[in-house]
Amino acid sequence: MLSRRAATGDPVRFGIYTPNFGDYSDPRRLAALASEAEAAGWEGFFLYDHIGRDGYGMRPGDGVVDPWIALTAIASATERIRLGPLVTAVARRRPWKLAHEVTSLDHLSGGRVIFGAGLGGPSAFDAFGEDPNARVRAEKLDEGLEIMTALWRGEPLRHDGAHFHLDVEPFLPRPLQTPRVPIWVAGIWPNRPPFRRAARWDGAFPLTDRNPLPTPKQIRDIVSYVEAHRVATAPFDLVVGGRTLSEDPRDCERPAQSAQAGATWWLEWLEPDRGSFEENRARVLRGPPRIAAG
Repeated sequence: MLSRRAATGDPVRFGIYTPNFGDYSDPRRLAALASEAEAAGWEGFFLYDHIGRDGYGMRPGDGVVDPWIALTAIASATERIRLGPLVTAVARRRPWKLAHEVTSLDHLSGGRVIFGAGLGGPSAFDAFGEDPNARVRAEKLDEGLEIMTALWRGEPLRHDGAHFHLDVEPFLPRPLQTPRVPIWVAGIWPNRPPFRRAARWDGAFPLTDRNPLPTPKQIRDIVSYVEAHRVATAPFDLVVGGRTLSEDPRDCERPAQSAQAGATWWLEWLEPDRGSFEENRARVLRGPPRIAAG
């Protein structure tokens, strides 16, 4: 099995996954919540990257915080917890600007950034006059990741692609992490192309067309599919998310089953339409589920 958990014997890691809108649109509130999450034993804190009414659970009138501003506050308020956007639609960003932002955050956090990337929904493009075509978004995603990782090497770059053209001197400093900042790629299973893309990078964040949490069988299928398309031998993360609402040991069954199927991260989703901010904060303060390594 290609997973980090299988490779190291470590138990599944636990993180928090939060919106960047509504009650979660204040960067100071998010930074305080991340600090509390770190103290409670969570190992990751990840944000949506939405800019408008493209967010699941958004209501009319909800405010939206820029994830990079919020992550800057989070990095300054924490010391150990991993952090990053999950996920950024690379096609609606300038990859050279994005490369600088990720590098700066990696330095500020002391090398704790994980970069989540994906296609993004078509509404986030169409509403701003950009091409929402899925093929174009996929091309820009792949080309953007190629540019970002090339710039992170700190070497001169000349790039003439279908969508981007660069001829630049080295971008310095390089990220603190080596060989580079880890990249997780999101996709909706059983759609195969996102997982072939994920196999080229460092992790996959699978959703499904009917439920945010893949079943154990789907997780095993995803692991097998990625293994069949992966060339690199470096550890690979499979990241799933859901909710564990009580301290009842039975509430740990889903993360435990996910870990046994091959997941390496369980993200606790603080869904805005399922509980108030304070109710979700109380879940954070209880700390992650306690399960044994499978």
